[in-house]
Amino acid sequence: MSERAERRPGSRALRGDKLDQPQEQRARVLPQLTFSQEAFGVLSERFARFMGTAGFLIGMTVFVGAWIIWNTLAPPGLIFDEFPFIFLTLMLSLQASYAAPLILLAQNRQADRDRVALEQDRARDERNLADTEFLTREVASLRLALREQATRDFVRSELRGLLEELEERSLVRGTGEHPPPPQHTE
Repeated sequence: MSERAERRPGSRALRGDKLDQPQEQRARVLPQLTFSQEAFGVLSERFARFMGTAGFLIGMTVFVGAWIIWNTLAPPGLIFDEFPFIFLTLMLSLQASYAAPLILLAQNRQADRDRVALEQDRARDERNLADTEFLTREVASLRLALREQATRDFVRSELRGLLEELEERSLVRGTGEHPPPPQHTE
């Protein structure tokens, strides 16, 4: 900078502004409005939900019908929107211009929720599949282990056979006869 610029009353050099330091915050005349995206999204969903109800459609039909009837049948001094109903068209266009983006915003939020729900469903399905595969392997290993072990019915039948054999031997001993040799069936 030249000496002349450094000495001027409004110059940066006299104010001490430097590019590597942030400027001081200036007081604003009007407070800055901030909107929460979440709150705005909830509002748009409520609006879209309301516009999709039968009550809204009936109310809008009654409003438009009353508007047309009033401006068609009323005395000339009370008509405020003549036949082409340009003011009504303007109002409906304005409503549509606000409704369309709000409905799209609500649809985007719903699509985001659907995507998250789908991801959670996929994760849950993967866990269920892994659990099912694990349990299938466990059941198969238990079946293999049970095949190697004697079943309860087999053990009972063997014990009954031995008990009958012992009873026969004890009866034969009591009579003094020699018992017949044991018979093994295999």
